[in-house]
Amino acid sequence: MKSIILKFINFYQKFLTNFAYGSCRYYPTCSEYAKRQFQFNNIFLAFFNSSKRILSCNQLFAGGLDYPIVSKVKLKLHSNIDKIDFWLVPVEKGSKRFYLIKNFSNIQINKGNL
Repeated sequence: MKSIILKFINFYQKFLTNFAYGSCRYYPTCSEYAKRQFQFNNIFLAFFNSSKRILSCNQLFAGGLDYPIVSKVKLKLHSNIDKIDFWLVPVEKGSKRFYLIKNFSNIQINKGNL
C-alpha cells in the first residue's frame, strides 16, 4: 500500500505541481512532507500527519518551516560515507522522535583539505 501511495505522490510531484507552483505555504512542500511521512512512519500515522498538514495549508495559517517528525528510521548504509541524505534532529532531549531534514546538497568532501 505504501508503494502505491509513494508512486502517486511521485506522479503528482513530477506532472501536476507545474500547475500549482509556489502555492504551498510550508517548507518542505506538502507533497514532500507526505512523501517522507509515508517513507518513514507507519501508514496510519502518515495519513494522519499528512492530512493535518494539507488541511493547514491555507490562508488561515501562517505556514513556515514544518519538518516531518519520525519515530523509527531505517538507515541505509552507503559505500560512500560522504553522502548524507537526511539529518535527524531530536525533537527534545532524550526523545526517540526526530525531525527529518533533507540534506540540501550532497557535497563531496575533499579529504585532502581537512
